[in-house]
Amino acid sequence: MKILACNSNLPLAEAISEHLDIPLTKASIRRFSDMEVFAEIQENVRGEDVFVIQSTSFPANDHLMELLVSIDALKRGSARRITAVMPYFGYARQDRKSGPRTPISAKLVANLITVAGADRVLTIDLHAGQIQGFFDIPLDNLYGAPVFIKDIRERFDGSQLMVISPDVGGVVRARAIAKPLSADLAIIDKRRERAGVSEVMHIIGDVKGRDCLMIDDIVDSAGTLCNAAVALVEKGAKSVSAYVTHGVLSGGAVARVAASPIKAMITTDSIQATEAVRKASNLEQLSIAPLMAEAIRRISEESSVSSLFNEL
Repeated sequence: MKILACNSNLPLAEAISEHLDIPLTKASIRRFSDMEVFAEIQENVRGEDVFVIQSTSFPANDHLMELLVSIDALKRGSARRITAVMPYFGYARQDRKSGPRTPISAKLVANLITVAGADRVLTIDLHAGQIQGFFDIPLDNLYGAPVFIKDIRERFDGSQLMVISPDVGGVVRARAIAKPLSADLAIIDKRRERAGVSEVMHIIGDVKGRDCLMIDDIVDSAGTLCNAAVALVEKGAKSVSAYVTHGVLSGGAVARVAASPIKAMITTDSIQATEAVRKASNLEQLSIAPLMAEAIRRISEESSVSSLFNEL
């Protein structure tokens, strides 16, 4: 087995490499003067089972192109099997036609990865489950729930917890956290006027005196979560925290979270933290390296990946 790291999240790739006790494959992924991506694998990969670690985070297009070019280089280097390890799968929010003459970009990206030469994909907390069906190659979708549940038990031991889904579509994800914690579940009923702008309309459930934990897969502008936090406090919540798998946190999101009633927003390191995120007092990251490393080991050994989550 070999592990190749592209440039989007080297700290995570190095942590996965350390957990597996396998050094990262020597490679050069760089730019020509006109910013074309060039990849050169600097050691033999013929007949190897290669895992390419790359989140398609900001700048999303550059990082996606790095992944595609690296997969092509491995394919032409006669790698036996190539697995695209994408802790954060970009373009996942464009998973259907939201209006006339709009693209289904998640399907396009799935096609690009397949045509580039990937044999399978490993990711975590896909924005929409149906994206698995966009691929004609095997896809393993891991869950961040075990990482979050462990932290919640340590951080909120003995608290009266209420798990909150910030929208109706996230109820299944929130329930997966609430059930093993034996916590109650509440739902935020919101109306989104346009992309990136949301208004909290109603809270379904009694949150008074509870430590509320909002669960989501992606935080981008953070408008939804910050608005929801204000509504929860107004309804008498004792405290409000958030657990989100992918901390995109674009634009003024970090400042928005810092100024909100959110006591702590915990994300995973599927996306490398920016300097602003590292300095924010109420933003934290949990590592998914052990989870990803174990999944990679099981895929390489052809053993069960789903059994990782049987004890939830």
